[in-house]
Amino acid sequence: MASRLFTRITLGLALGAALIAPISPAMAQRPPEKEAAKPIKIDPIQHAQTITYAVDADISHDPDNVLLLDLSNGGRVAIRLMPEWAPHHVERIKTLTKEGFYNGVIFHRVIEGFMAQTGDPTGTGQGGSKLPDLSAEFNDIPHLRGTVSMARTEEPNSANSQFFIVFYPRFALDHKYTNFGRVIAGMDIVDSIVRGEPPKNPTKIVQASLASEGKAPPPPPAPAAPAAFTADMLSNSKSN
Repeated sequence: MASRLFTRITLGLALGAALIAPISPAMAQRPPEKEAAKPIKIDPIQHAQTITYAVDADISHDPDNVLLLDLSNGGRVAIRLMPEWAPHHVERIKTLTKEGFYNGVIFHRVIEGFMAQTGDPTGTGQGGSKLPDLSAEFNDIPHLRGTVSMARTEEPNSANSQFFIVFYPRFALDHKYTNFGRVIAGMDIVDSIVRGEPPKNPTKIVQASLASEGKAPPPPPAPAAPAAFTADMLSNSKSN
């Protein structure tokens, strides 16, 4: 009896498995409601052999990939954009630049010995553009002095419009933030950006453009007019 009972149980389990098995693959193949963005996978060995580390410092070469930032401190910064390093991030910067998105935006987070961050029209560090966030394009390019890299939240695929310029080498940022360009002229202008989080009198981007657009730097702001003296002011003077 025990042998027959065991046989019946075994057959029952096998039959149940046969009925259930066809359902599982169909359930697994159903797509999720929304697939999260994923970073681009890079083969470190192959990438190191093929990527170009050198940056062309001649602004006249490939001017469509030279970003010009005219700052409120009176200087112009030239940045070589590198599509080979991060094609989607470079395209985003160029798109927003052509739209005039960066004009008037301040450097809202500037840390001495570290970096100057901008690209948020709200000036709070919490804003961005209306375009969707970008998938990370981490690469092997080190964060050197003058490196221009994309800011993001703790989520790797959250870069949008904000970027930062590194004052000194910061290799701890490598493979964690998308490096997409480097300053090729005007690093002394970057050095003079007002520090603070946010600064009391922040430096702003007066005009952002591509070298291929041929835009001249905007004229410097007119000096403040001297205060006018009136007879009443002289009569109320407390001097001896």
